[in-house]
Amino acid sequence: MGHVTNGVHMPSWDSAAADDVWTHSCGKDRWLGTSDTLESDICQVSDDQLWQFRVDSTHALVDYARKRLSRQLAGSGSSPEEIEEAKHLFDPNTLTLGFARRFATYKRPNLLLHDPDRLLRLLTNAEHPVQLIIAGKAHPADTAGQNLIRQWIEFIRHPVARRHVIFLSDYDMSLTEHLVQGSDVWVNTPRRPWEASGTSGMKVLVNGGINLSELDGWWAGAYTPEVGWAIGDGREHGDDPAWDANEAEQLYNVLESEVVPEFYDRNDQGIPTKWLSRMRASMSRLTPQYSATRTVREYTEQHYLPAALAFRNRSSLGGTVGTNIVHWERSLREKWNSLAFGELRIRSINDEHHFEADVYLDGLDPNSVSVELYADGVTDESPVRQTMNRFAASKRSEPDWATYHATVTTGRPASDFTPRIVPKHECVNVPLEFDLIKWQR
Repeated sequence: MGHVTNGVHMPSWDSAAADDVWTHSCGKDRWLGTSDTLESDICQVSDDQLWQFRVDSTHALVDYARKRLSRQLAGSGSSPEEIEEAKHLFDPNTLTLGFARRFATYKRPNLLLHDPDRLLRLLTNAEHPVQLIIAGKAHPADTAGQNLIRQWIEFIRHPVARRHVIFLSDYDMSLTEHLVQGSDVWVNTPRRPWEASGTSGMKVLVNGGINLSELDGWWAGAYTPEVGWAIGDGREHGDDPAWDANEAEQLYNVLESEVVPEFYDRNDQGIPTKWLSRMRASMSRLTPQYSATRTVREYTEQHYLPAALAFRNRSSLGGTVGTNIVHWERSLREKWNSLAFGELRIRSINDEHHFEADVYLDGLDPNSVSVELYADGVTDESPVRQTMNRFAASKRSEPDWATYHATVTTGRPASDFTPRIVPKHECVNVPLEFDLIKWQR
């Protein structure tokens, strides 16, 4: 069993401004081959150029959000005054947070609303203001998800909040594209471990956005302190309201003490150097790693090419190997129900458990199966699979019996281990292709 982490098709999600920056430093064909030099190439972009690119991106997002919101209000029958006001909302020079996804309870889209007064103070800080663009939909049958959207709408109706938070309806690919291209920070707050991947956060990488996310999905593997911010402890706590409150507190603290101060800490040229350092690290280290180029390469190297090689081997020489596999499988299926364990002997000496197991093979070739000791994994460890070796001579006098032995440390009780029989063939992926198994108990 293996895995390949998702990636996104970067050319589909980078803005024109981002494309210019990457093309200037890495070439137009940067996603068509290996990405070995992308990290060093993007690091050559000057601070001035990199910051101007981000400024332009935020201006473009604010302009888009104003137009979309004004159309949204016009379509809902809002007053001319409200529509006109929407055309002037937001400041392109203000720190802009983006949050867009399907509204479902496990995604906790309202974690920021845990303390509305504190959020309002964060947004309306006179020296270091923050603005938030929210977008999303709930499934038509998901009443709880719809209620989460209503809570945000109620908050936005506050006369002060409405100048710092907007909710854009009719969430679609076009809206997502603009948000991932222009948001300074991408916020993601799922309840661990329910985030399958979280590809929206990957889409901001190429555009210079920085992630602030729960340690779940792709961010659990991508996060380091140099490339973004994280909340959570990397463990599972279920739907405990006390833990939700704990992580809401973490979210507020990270925003107040790290994200906001770093964005507004400028040098003499008006450039946030610490912010740019984090942004550059995120772009250079994570964009190549979470691109579809890497994903396709890993699928090819780890799965497609081995599968093609296996097919070639099985079909070579007129399909001799494939024919042998069919005969092996047929023989196992005919004999499998008659395979049985006899006596199991366990001796614990010093710091070792010594296992011996008698196995009835009913004339089956011993090389067509493997006998092993198995124990479930504990905590985050993998299961233990210890191969049992066959004695040259069985300890039983009857025909068709074999005796197997193995030794494990006493770090775990002997009762944790159970012998089992599984098929074995060098050209067959067990248990994917052949899932028979015989347990001793």
